[in-house]
Amino acid sequence: MKNKHDYIAVFDSGVGGISVLKRLMKQMPNERYLYYGDSANAPYGDRPEAEILALTEAAVKHILTRPVKALVIACNTATAVAVDTLRQAYKDLPIFGIEPAIKPAAESYPAGKVGVLGTTATLESSRFRALVARHSDRCDFIPIPVPKLVPMVEQGIGNSRKAYKMLDKILKPYKGQLDALVLGCTHYPFATASIRACVGSLPLLDGSIGTAVHVKRILTKQGLLNPGPGALLWENSSPDPQHLEICKMLLSQALEEP
Repeated sequence: MKNKHDYIAVFDSGVGGISVLKRLMKQMPNERYLYYGDSANAPYGDRPEAEILALTEAAVKHILTRPVKALVIACNTATAVAVDTLRQAYKDLPIFGIEPAIKPAAESYPAGKVGVLGTTATLESSRFRALVARHSDRCDFIPIPVPKLVPMVEQGIGNSRKAYKMLDKILKPYKGQLDALVLGCTHYPFATASIRACVGSLPLLDGSIGTAVHVKRILTKQGLLNPGPGALLWENSSPDPQHLEICKMLLSQALEEP
């Protein structure tokens, strides 16, 4: 039986899932969180699906050596490839994934044209293609792979001149052509300033907000909300202490609100 005082574990291929962690902490400030980043193997987005699945399964096996009441896969790539397998393997554990905000985009911009920034693995996954297919009758979605942005966020330079130049080259052909832009990777909210410099006031859609609300709703229904006090435990597959410093820096960084 799950204990309300156990951890909500938040897993990402590196530091990007901190954007989801921040949304969760805003919704449920009294919870005990375990954040695990697999920075030793980041990024996942340009790896084969079999490799992504194996890495995700190994990380989750390690995470579950701790008392965990819920698991949030705060990585679009890992969700796309592994969440169904994980739910089959751990049927008594609430497992939440994250996916690009395709449904909210279709609802907000009917008959519109929406770009979807993502890793190559996410945009080529069968789960993503099925998600887009369910809503393509209402909205035209344009996948835009940005493979080099995740490593920049991992280094803490998502809002650097280097990131802006790379993004500007990718996004320039779509200038004036889009009604909104979906941030299809949990790393990307930490590059919002760079993205904004390229697209101006174009609406940016982030799926992590809906995920946090959903997690709170389910844990409330199951009577698993912790009355407090809250806590945060950091773990990372990399021994490099710089990753912890980047994690703390990103946790303190304000995220753009819708």
